[in-house]
Amino acid sequence: MKRREQSQTEQLRRALSEREAQLSEAQARLAALEGSTSLQVGRALTSAAKRPGRGLVRLPRDLFRLWRKNGTTAQATGRRRKPDPVRSYETERQEVRLLSGTIGVRDERLAVAGVLSPEAAAAVEPYLRVVPLRPQDAQPVFESVDVDLVLVTASAALAGTGGAWAHTGDPAAADRTRALAWVLEAAAARGVPSVLIADAAAPPALARLPFDLVHQGDLGVPLHRFNPIAAEPERTAEPVLPVPYRPLNAVARRLVAGLGLRTADPHWEDLPGLLRSSAAVVAADGAAADRALACGARALLLGRPADRERGPSVPTDASALHSEAAAEELARLRAAGPLAPDEVRAALRSVFLTDATPVRLAEVLGRLDLAPGSGGAGQPLAGRRTAVLAAPLDDTESLALADDLLKQSHPAAQAVVPEEAARFTGVERLRSFGIPVRAVPVPEGGGTARWAALAREADAPWSALWHGPRGEAHLADLVCAAECSGADAVGEAAVPGGDAVRAVGADQDYVFVGAVRPDLVRTALAARGIDPGLWNRHGARLLALGPDRGAAPGPEQGRAHSAPGTN
Repeated sequence: MKRREQSQTEQLRRALSEREAQLSEAQARLAALEGSTSLQVGRALTSAAKRPGRGLVRLPRDLFRLWRKNGTTAQATGRRRKPDPVRSYETERQEVRLLSGTIGVRDERLAVAGVLSPEAAAAVEPYLRVVPLRPQDAQPVFESVDVDLVLVTASAALAGTGGAWAHTGDPAAADRTRALAWVLEAAAARGVPSVLIADAAAPPALARLPFDLVHQGDLGVPLHRFNPIAAEPERTAEPVLPVPYRPLNAVARRLVAGLGLRTADPHWEDLPGLLRSSAAVVAADGAAADRALACGARALLLGRPADRERGPSVPTDASALHSEAAAEELARLRAAGPLAPDEVRAALRSVFLTDATPVRLAEVLGRLDLAPGSGGAGQPLAGRRTAVLAAPLDDTESLALADDLLKQSHPAAQAVVPEEAARFTGVERLRSFGIPVRAVPVPEGGGTARWAALAREADAPWSALWHGPRGEAHLADLVCAAECSGADAVGEAAVPGGDAVRAVGADQDYVFVGAVRPDLVRTALAARGIDPGLWNRHGARLLALGPDRGAAPGPEQGRAHSAPGTN
């Protein structure tokens, strides 16, 4: 009962703080309104109307004074000075916000007022907290929430999406354009940046709105949607061309017709399934090629030079119509079949590191001036932070640990080691390179309890259990697999054996299984101290991912490391 009372008291305290912040903002806006020239002119006219005898005599003098006072700044700068931004939080804004009438919800994601297509909203959902705006209630909703950003996608204005903002920027839907313009002006007055993601052809009136930033491109590849998880083992061999957002040019259309390509126009929710069931895809642009590769399909790119990571391409200029290059590339694409397991892993890794949605969001946010306390441009990447739990036995093993972590393509957020390993040379080397290290007391022996003690001191959402060097892409592959699947633990497929788990071979990659030999696990799960062989009984989702066969084992691999539940 006492704990419940404390929780209620905390919620009331947070709600009171929220109300105080809103009151401060309202007072600032009221002060700005009372000092505005329009209000003072209105008061002068009202006063003159109440007392015509004296008021009409004084009215010209009062209006002249207001004009002279208001014109001082305009004459000095040549244009009217914009009002200073009014923000509801000038310092740390980490307390719980009032979003859409919900009090007491703690969410570390950036809060975004969104004018998004359904597909874009699904892409950013794991990384941003979106407050959707609609034309009919954009003003009251935007005034009632505190957000870090206004995010607009050009695809939301497309006619075919059937969304509330379809035709925005078109003269036939001027009311929607005006509603969005009001949101941008209100955001500028509050110091909230606005971004247009030009992921489709934007109508001229939409492109002319006063956005702080226009990003030419899409939101990247949302790996939680486009991935090879549980893909069908038998794929359709005939290449397919998904209908793109941006129309193909005339040469590309003639090429497609001449080659007799199979085209498909699936609903956006069904597109990942189409790619996972196809062995080869003809892609209209680089983004479509990345999505196909992430789903395990080979890609033939139209209209761009060949890219080693995206696969072959064919030109779409006039010379292509008189060449057999397109037909030859298509024949090679048919013969190659779907990507091999090592190719799938390499393609996913490349997208994860450079073109995934959280990476693209961090890139866009890095070009903006976000309010203090919003979390910063790196907030979309916070879910990837990984703590490495390691128990090196001596200096030699600690140096192997340091060499392994310092060369990772996805860097570790921190390392957690037992107290007795705190002064090892390799651990000191990690500190010297800026990797935070925590040394904690752990129980004697090995097994689950030892790893659980280390996990309790980690402050990252993921914990990687270090058994030895596994190559520079090891952490990237593990975190990528977790981001694709939403799994709670990732590791080599295993079968329970008594109170332990035993690895059973690695033909089962990117599929959910009943047990794994864990390499990556949610920190909260690892800290519970449950035997890995029992994780699935507690509702954990376990994804199989064996070692990278293309990575050479390190010299220290195979030494005695005690993994959870193993001897």
